[in-house]
Amino acid sequence: MNSIPCVIMRGGTSRGPFLRRRDLPQSQQELSELLLNAMGSGHALQIDGIGGGNSLTSKVAIVECSERDDADIDYLFAQVNVLERHVDFSPNCGNMLSAVGPYAIEAGLVEPEDGVTIVRVFNINTHRLIDCHVPTPGRRVIYEGNTRISGVPGQAAGIRLSFLDIAGSKTGALLPTGQAMEMIDGTEVSCLDAATPVMMVAAHDLGLEGDETPEKMDMDAELLARLEYLRLEAGQRMGLGDVRDSVLPKPVVLSAPRSKEGVLTARYFVPTRCHKAIAVTGGIAVSAAVSVPGTIANRIALQAGRISQGQCLCDVCIEHPSGVMELRVEHRDGNAHELAQVSLVRTARKIMSGTLFYALPQRKVAPLPSGPVVDIALGS
Repeated sequence: MNSIPCVIMRGGTSRGPFLRRRDLPQSQQELSELLLNAMGSGHALQIDGIGGGNSLTSKVAIVECSERDDADIDYLFAQVNVLERHVDFSPNCGNMLSAVGPYAIEAGLVEPEDGVTIVRVFNINTHRLIDCHVPTPGRRVIYEGNTRISGVPGQAAGIRLSFLDIAGSKTGALLPTGQAMEMIDGTEVSCLDAATPVMMVAAHDLGLEGDETPEKMDMDAELLARLEYLRLEAGQRMGLGDVRDSVLPKPVVLSAPRSKEGVLTARYFVPTRCHKAIAVTGGIAVSAAVSVPGTIANRIALQAGRISQGQCLCDVCIEHPSGVMELRVEHRDGNAHELAQVSLVRTARKIMSGTLFYALPQRKVAPLPSGPVVDIALGS
């Protein structure tokens, strides 16, 4: 048995181990093997590891001091597949990110301020910067507070995340195909890249109301097959290549809001199961799309009377299966295509700290997907 130091934390609506890059192997293949064994992947319950048998609880945050002048911390996110022995380093996870600031401070990687400590994080997956505003009264991280977020029981201290310059995070363009809306096999879709690449579809074009439960959607094999077909073609058009072995782009099914406060109702897929809430990065992409003329998000918000023609909406409330996500979108000079930053409040909690024991490899690990290899170097 091998072992490494580990802290398990809840970040937003996700949970997983937080590890130091210095404690892990340098090669991506060896790192993948370690994470697969540590999480127990290849079994539906991940019974031989610490994974929770769900994509939301089979995530890993890898953190280290940054050598960049404009960042304090480097953060690499790993999505560990539950059933298949595969690790995807291509996406980011904004929920897990909400715990990176508290973890970095408590690990001694960032010196805390009295009141609020701003931890600037460089996300290796997207090569973007995020400011994490962590409550630190008396120069100590606190987790107790009165902030509630949908999808998490109870209350905790609010942590504000500000995602900077998020347009084109993986593809280099807010609208990677050059179009706000296009047809794929007779279905209208919008392909947009802000914090993460997404493919948006109107619920009624799939024969849906849009407020179906995740359980109902997960049982609809015809719907899932249709979404995957559209996603694969969208990935090609967005310049991501063959995305069969990648979780990007993420499909989002949109419909009109059900409440007075809501701007849109969303069902977010990860990518072949419906999220119980909505990912932070997915929420950012959808909130940005609301103001981009011609997108499906923009059209639905216009039809619902939540936005005026040509308006850049700053405060966006997205309804999802567990409640709502509220985001603040800031545009440069009122230009919907120029995103300065998107902010929202999350919560986090430290669950345990100790030693993680992981099994040594006993069988051949599935090869990593083809395509560009992520530079996983962090810190010194």
